[in-house]
Amino acid sequence: VRGCGLAMCDKVEYVPWSDESQMPLVMGLIEKDLSEPYSIFTYRYFINNWPKLCFLAMVGEQCVGCVVNKLEVHAPTGAMRGYIAMLAVDKEFRKLRIGRTLVETAINQMIADGADEVVLEAEETNKAALGLYHSLGFIRDKRLHLSLIHISEPTRLLSISYAVFCLKKKKKMHTNT
Repeated sequence: VRGCGLAMCDKVEYVPWSDESQMPLVMGLIEKDLSEPYSIFTYRYFINNWPKLCFLAMVGEQCVGCVVNKLEVHAPTGAMRGYIAMLAVDKEFRKLRIGRTLVETAINQMIADGADEVVLEAEETNKAALGLYHSLGFIRDKRLHLSLIHISEPTRLLSISYAVFCLKKKKKMHTNT
């Protein structure tokens, strides 16, 4: 299935992680769209430790979106901190609220599991992501500058600037669904 008109969006099914057979779907989508390189061990760290915080957007057998997260106690504050580690939506399926739905689904699961706050980093050049997170109530907290060595090209150095966002629970943290 390629391309998604509005009628096709009714066919998007949001499913939780089920097993290792989904790993190539997640890795393929994220590697295609995110600039930061990840190894299989990074995917397994998040997905094996927090499988119920990984969600996929499927159209038939095609994975058109995914979000990978974690939730743990933040040592300095003692708060239960959710972390949105990776979000990717196939370019042909963007502007259809798939990313928003994936993030809202993840945040709702984190809240159900006791999250006090949710944090994430987004590249400062990714205006669509910055807009999405602002619209969901995330507040830019600080700036993070990283230099990375690309896994597939060890001689290539990447310099990436991230905006760090935080969504804190007041009395009740909720999303605009």
